[in-house]
Amino acid sequence: MDTANTLTEPMPTRRGSGRTVALLALVGFADFLIFGRELGINLFLFALAVFAGILLSARRRPRLSMAAFLLSFSILASAPLVESPSLTGVALCLGALMSVALISARLLPRRLPALPLVFFRFALVIPLRLAEDIRKSLATPGKRFSFTMVRQGVGLWLMPLILAAVFVSLFATANPLIEIALRSIDFAVLLQFLDLWRIGFWMITAVVVWAMLRPRLKRRAKRPPAGRPFMIVPTRNAPFGHASLLRSLILFNAIFAVQTLLDLVYLWGGADLPEHMSHAEYAHRGAYPLIATALLAAAFVLVAMRRGGPGDHSALIRGLVQAWIGQNVLLCLSSMLRLGLYVEVYSLTELRVAAGLWMGIVAIGLVLILLRILLNRSNEWLVAANLASLLLVLYISSFVDFSAFIARFNVAHSQEISQEGLPLDLSYLSSLGPSVIPALDLYLQKLPSHLIDQRSKAVTARFYLVRHFEMQPRDWRSWTFRSARLETYLLSPAAIARENENDDNKQDKPTQDR
Repeated sequence: MDTANTLTEPMPTRRGSGRTVALLALVGFADFLIFGRELGINLFLFALAVFAGILLSARRRPRLSMAAFLLSFSILASAPLVESPSLTGVALCLGALMSVALISARLLPRRLPALPLVFFRFALVIPLRLAEDIRKSLATPGKRFSFTMVRQGVGLWLMPLILAAVFVSLFATANPLIEIALRSIDFAVLLQFLDLWRIGFWMITAVVVWAMLRPRLKRRAKRPPAGRPFMIVPTRNAPFGHASLLRSLILFNAIFAVQTLLDLVYLWGGADLPEHMSHAEYAHRGAYPLIATALLAAAFVLVAMRRGGPGDHSALIRGLVQAWIGQNVLLCLSSMLRLGLYVEVYSLTELRVAAGLWMGIVAIGLVLILLRILLNRSNEWLVAANLASLLLVLYISSFVDFSAFIARFNVAHSQEISQEGLPLDLSYLSSLGPSVIPALDLYLQKLPSHLIDQRSKAVTARFYLVRHFEMQPRDWRSWTFRSARLETYLLSPAAIARENENDDNKQDKPTQDR
């Protein structure tokens, strides 16, 4: 028995040392790729490196087919980082790495509705995982012995290194070639690694990477002893009992019916509004409050249709809930139409794009609540389905250049081009970054010749955007598809001709003024 224990004891040590080596290598790779660099394809490459480290550090190496599947999954999930680095892309990539880590550790549940809770339990332990393992390592007697051995090893090297430094200094005095070589060493390069920001970057990277290499889940809270189940609604006449819910749903459906009728008449039907109120104002005042109303309604429906609640035993309540959800879906569609009417008049912005996406997500969530009731699914299924729809929307959105989309929309609907709406807000357009340059070229191409001041402002804005883009670092680690597409556009003959024409107009302007 002792022999068997002796033979199997070193295995965890080798695994632990392998993970330590992987951690140091990944932190060093992150420093080389990311620190002090513009974000770009370096994030994608580092994600793939972490993926490889997770598979190599797993207790049981996955089969080749599973490794290929996980590699394809990681590349697909991290692809938004190649298009352009964004917070959404980083979040999706981190979620993919967490999935690979959980699969490699065999902690991923087989039931999809249980996924959100597992990811939440994993996320809770990520900040503390490295510190906890270091504490356990130092508290273990065997590990303390190893730590002592390391300290003794450092002590054994102390004297030889001091004497070697003395000998090198003596040789430098005697040999001018050695002196020149020592003087050529740039110690500032070595001192830059002591930068506090750099050390902080190493620590944050190490904390996240170590949690991926050694995934664990936060322990569940102990369940109370078995007994009478907890009931939110103990009686029929309680605030969320059968009678109260029935009255609430009847009242809510009636109130929503009034709002739905008004939207059908004024918003969808285009009826004349009262004086001093435009359709744009009517749309703007209702878009965001109606979304808050839909969210509140969704929370109420979840309480009303919980398992074992009044909705499970009353066909009338289920019918009223379904009718109310239908009205809420129509409410979300009306909110999107309101937003569209407002944007047509007052142009598009990033916040309004986000509001439109949010309205669509809320509408999808309401439809999923309706499916949950019709299919008799659990709330876990509902949460998992909503998260899946949210991730799908975020993933698709991460490939969209919203700055270019907003610029093209505002140019096409500007007063100068469409003879409707407001004049193009060039200051806001410039704040969106170099992605708006193609839209600005289209604006300059279609702008009437008599609008000289507006043309001059647009040419100036384009000039500074191009110079800002040209001044960005061209390091391969910062390469993205989005910047490559814009660079290809700026080097095209049409764009070069447009820039030369703008330069000629700027030179002719003083002559015209005279």
